[in-house]
Amino acid sequence: MTSSEPTPGGATPDPGPAHPRVATAAVPGTAGRRCFGDGDPLYERYHDEEWGHPVHGDRALYERMSLEAFQSGLAWITVLRKREGFRAAFADFDPTVVAGYDEHDVERLMGDPGIIRNRAKVTATIANARALLDLQAAGGSLDALFWAAATARSEDDRPRTFADVPASTDASKALAKTLKRHGFRFVGPTTAYAAMQACGMVDDHLADCPVVLARTDG
Repeated sequence: MTSSEPTPGGATPDPGPAHPRVATAAVPGTAGRRCFGDGDPLYERYHDEEWGHPVHGDRALYERMSLEAFQSGLAWITVLRKREGFRAAFADFDPTVVAGYDEHDVERLMGDPGIIRNRAKVTATIANARALLDLQAAGGSLDALFWAAATARSEDDRPRTFADVPASTDASKALAKTLKRHGFRFVGPTTAYAAMQACGMVDDHLADCPVVLARTDG
């Protein structure tokens, strides 16, 4: 994984691959095994009920974008296990509340064991709440920005292994550039693509995944 710390001058590098797969990812060609998460009930529920399901609404997308940023360089299960801690720490990801956080709140969050304590990610989450409010004040929405990047996939093009899944795409690069233009931080092309996968803007469930097989059988 690449470093997720900001570079001199304030620019934040793309934090690198953010796929949620773990060591238990499906063996290629093994029908009935999940893409990832088999063996961990929390991970299984996330795979079955959330990953790739459409997510709409600025607050919900702000939460998912924030969690993807915190995930960079770590296993996604780490974020899932701390998800309620993140919600408590960031006022259930209410951007109006988080935008008002100051340096005292940053120090409080850096001492909170319920979250991933990375100063760059904490301050980016606060900055992104402010960027979201500015976007809304200008008549825009995070929902519109994200869903403009939605990518349709033919079942004939469905990946069979995670080696077939890109770390980023032209659409995620464009989304990252758009978000940066609107003042959002810590969302490079790979993190943007991970958010697109997680929020249903692209469907990267593998061909032999039970989620896909259930659709085919139905």
